[in-house]
Amino acid sequence: MIKVENLTKRYAAKTAIEAVSFEVHKGEILGFLGPNGAGKTTTMRIITGFMPASGGTVRVDGFDVFDTPLEVRRRIGYLPESPPLYPEMNVAGYLRFVAKIKGVPKDRLDSEVNRVMDRVSITDVKERTIAKLSKGYKQRVGIAQALLGDPPVLILDEPTIGLDPNQIREIRTLIRDLGRDHSLILSTHILPEVEAVCDRVQILHRGEVVFNDTIAGLKRFRGGQTLQLGLRNPPPLDEIGRVAAGATVDAVNANLFRVHPRGGADPTDDLVRASVERGWGLFQLQPAQASLEEVFVQLTQRDEEQQEGVAA
Repeated sequence: MIKVENLTKRYAAKTAIEAVSFEVHKGEILGFLGPNGAGKTTTMRIITGFMPASGGTVRVDGFDVFDTPLEVRRRIGYLPESPPLYPEMNVAGYLRFVAKIKGVPKDRLDSEVNRVMDRVSITDVKERTIAKLSKGYKQRVGIAQALLGDPPVLILDEPTIGLDPNQIREIRTLIRDLGRDHSLILSTHILPEVEAVCDRVQILHRGEVVFNDTIAGLKRFRGGQTLQLGLRNPPPLDEIGRVAAGATVDAVNANLFRVHPRGGADPTDDLVRASVERGWGLFQLQPAQASLEEVFVQLTQRDEEQQEGVAA
């Protein structure tokens, strides 16, 4: 449904994104992550036709965003970080206004507005002035305007920012529901939100893709080959490392350690055997899974270290 190939945006003294490529299929939710300035907003603005690219291609439902921008815009519902709301209008009046701009036929205006209000559960506030709504309801109105015209593609930029925990849970449930019928890109800084909602994760840093895989792939990446080792009577770290075929060993605390094997080796059997023979008192041995936050930091910091190494 969305196909981005070698997308590049250059300015006079800066490259915002470089050779970014990815796809989003129908019924798939892509989590779009990256530090501030990584190129996420630039990418979304190019996809939605708000900004031209310096190179590469973007196709939405088979239409090229540069050759047929109006066809692409008809197929995209976009919620920017600051929802495009008119606070002095009431909810129903605002949605009718947006529906007219989107070209919804006059005889379908009321039914379409009622459809999206029902979909995002805001029918009970349809006569309320937008300025008087809570932050959560304003976000729902913003999502409703993106849904008008039933576009096959939705792009949501930070849809849960500034919401309380109950509102966040409600919006996440709504996004998961929308993902069944739409191709959806979700940009967020809330890392647990990605695992809770998305099917695929893409991390941008310095305008380049540093990670692109499914949630299952992310979990494999997070686990890697690192082992978490618990010993009641631990020996020196270098002894554990020697038993584990030269692995690097870090102490989490006095009795818990992380073992990083070399070359994809699996030292599990050797560690169990040595623990029994040498009386280490093994009470835990399992794959150590980093948090998504740790993965995010690892990927972005690794890129920075590589950049520094080249500069040196």
